[in-house]
Order: sequence, then C-alpha cells, then structure tokens
Amino acid sequence: MATFTCLLSSPLFSHPKRHRLHHHPLPFSPSQLKSDWGYGRRVLVRVKCSNEPSDDGVEAETGLRSSGSGIGSGISSYSWCAGLGGLGFLETSYLSYLKFTGSDAFCPVGGGSCGDVLNSSYAAVFVGIPLPFIGMVAYGAAAFLALKLAAKDLPFGIDESNGGLILLGTTTSMATASAYFLYILNTQFAEASCSYCLASVLLSFSLFFTTAKSLGWQKIREEVGLQICIAGLVFAALSNSYSASALPPPTRFGEKFLPYTPTEIKAPSSPLALKLAAHLRSVGAKMYGAFWCSHCLEQKEMFGQEAAKMLDYGECYPDGFKIGTPLSQECKEVKIRGFPMWVIKGQVLEGIQEFPALAKASGFEAGEFSGELAELAKLSAEANMQP
Repeated sequence: MATFTCLLSSPLFSHPKRHRLHHHPLPFSPSQLKSDWGYGRRVLVRVKCSNEPSDDGVEAETGLRSSGSGIGSGISSYSWCAGLGGLGFLETSYLSYLKFTGSDAFCPVGGGSCGDVLNSSYAAVFVGIPLPFIGMVAYGAAAFLALKLAAKDLPFGIDESNGGLILLGTTTSMATASAYFLYILNTQFAEASCSYCLASVLLSFSLFFTTAKSLGWQKIREEVGLQICIAGLVFAALSNSYSASALPPPTRFGEKFLPYTPTEIKAPSSPLALKLAAHLRSVGAKMYGAFWCSHCLEQKEMFGQEAAKMLDYGECYPDGFKIGTPLSQECKEVKIRGFPMWVIKGQVLEGIQEFPALAKASGFEAGEFSGELAELAKLSAEANMQP
C-alpha cells in the first residue's frame, strides 16, 4: 500500500472567499484546515492509495472464504459429506443384511411394491452382486475419505487437492448410478414405490453437490472432463451388466426364428427339492420363463429332473421366438419384466431364486431339512460376498 505526502501551498488556500473547491473533494473537512489557512502555510496530508490490498481487505476476504467452507456455522462441507455418507452406509448395510439373509425389508411407504423392487432382477449387477452391497462400499468409502479431508489427515501421502478429486470422482459415480436406477424405477416399476431407493438417490445427489461446494465451482468446471468420463464409464458398465442378463428381448438372436423346444433337465432331484417343489405347487406358486433363457434352465437344474416336472411353469413364448414376438397373454397379465420370474402368494420374485428364498416366500416348513436349508443360505451369502 503506497502512502503519499501532498503539499498544499498558499495559492489555493490564500483566502476562503476568493477560492472555492469545485473538483476533487479532499479527504478531510474544511473545518480541519481553518486554522491552517493563510499565506505561506503548507498542509501535509497523507493519502492511502488502493493499488495494493490492505490488511483489512485481506482479513475480510479470509473471513468470507472461511464462512463459505461450511454449509452450517462451524461445520465444514467435508463434515457434512461424512455425515451424508454415514447415513447412506447405514441404509445400504441394512439392505445388504436383508439380501444376504433372505429377509424381507420393512417398507414404511409402498408396502409390497417396495419388496418387489428390492427383490427384482435389477437389484443385482455384475453376475449377481447385490446393489445394496455395492452401495454400502461406495458410501463407506465416501464417508471415510470425507472424514480424513475434514481432519486434514489423508492416508498414503495423498494431499488435500488429490483427496478432493478422489471424493469428487466417487460422488460423481454414485450420482450417475442413482440417476440410472431412478430411470429404471420410473420406467420398469411405474406403479411401485420404493422409499429406500428414493432415499439413496437423495443421499447420493446431496453428497455430490456438497462435495462440489467443498471444492468450489471453479474447480468443478476445471474437472468437468473427468466427471463426464466417470459418468460415461458408470453408465456403460450398468448398461452392459443389464443387457447381459436374461431381460427380453434377446437381441443376440437377431432376426433368426427359434422354434419352441422344451428344455431338458438331466440333474437328479434331491429329497429337499422334491418336497419343496410339491409344496410350491400346492400353494399355487408359479415360475415364468422362456425356453431360450439360460437362467431359467439353471433354475430348473437346481430342482433336478423329477422336481422340475412338478413345478407349475408358464412358458412365455410357446410358439417360438424371434425379435418382435409378443409374450403370451398370461405373461402379459403378470407383467413379466425378466426371466425367470416367480409369483408366490402374490409376491413377485425376479431372477434365479435359491431354495431358502423360495421356502421363506412360500411358507415352507422345512422340518428335517432345516439344517440343509440353513447351510444353503450360508453358502448363498458367501457366494454373493465374492467379487
């Protein structure tokens, strides 16, 4: 900051009645100069020029930045990120536990339709990995990283700038995935309501925008290319995962017509499979599928040759298949969304179902097979945990 001394000589101030100030008012009042007016007197005035920021300006700017570093008073944006990530981690941990144990979720809004969404074939990606488990890992990672950023104690020698970029990439991928799943929820489950799904969408988008606020919108604009790349990769991965599943129509067949051929089951049936198949038929449970569906064949192979014949099975393409072939009327009425699909006591289960899940949905009394069912449930949970 420059300081200049201005010398005001007598010609300007020789007499108050003869000379008036018409331009450029001085930074002091005339009363302060009355005693100094007179011929031959000089007045020294110190003028501060603003060609450099003053200490007050620096302090004001610093205070503005510090006030913008947090959403609420005394709470940094990274702390908010950690809190949001923690909430998401708790929600997805609960849903992961239900998925691995075959339990039903408590749905405060939506009732049974909430369970239909959570148990659908869309609730697993990449060869059967449950979505809640992937969400649990993502929310946990975001919460951990945000806590470290708030404490300025990042692991592995990562500096704060790179740590912020990692958090931005994580939350960008989560927001993209949530947008993709929200689209599926609105198009494939238009009449269903899933409070857990909507809560996860809200949390993931809140995480993204809070992270953006932490880094500053200028930084976000600089890294927009990275965000677009991450979003594209997530979208492509999810699309590829679902397109590889048994969702109709299978475009890999092209225009070729496939005549209907009954599936051939070669595996023998276990005593548990025979008893469970008989029980499923007695309670009116029905499995829907397509003769070309590999997952349907896998489901029947689980029951074995004898037990599979006991199941009430609905073929959705009894007259053969090619692109554009409509579903059978019965499959249209039950609103088939993927193969295989079970309807048990009004509950819809999509995808391949393990024996414990079918037993629970149908009210099967295991009796002597209780131990075998428990072992199968354990093996299924361990298989789902594997990458």
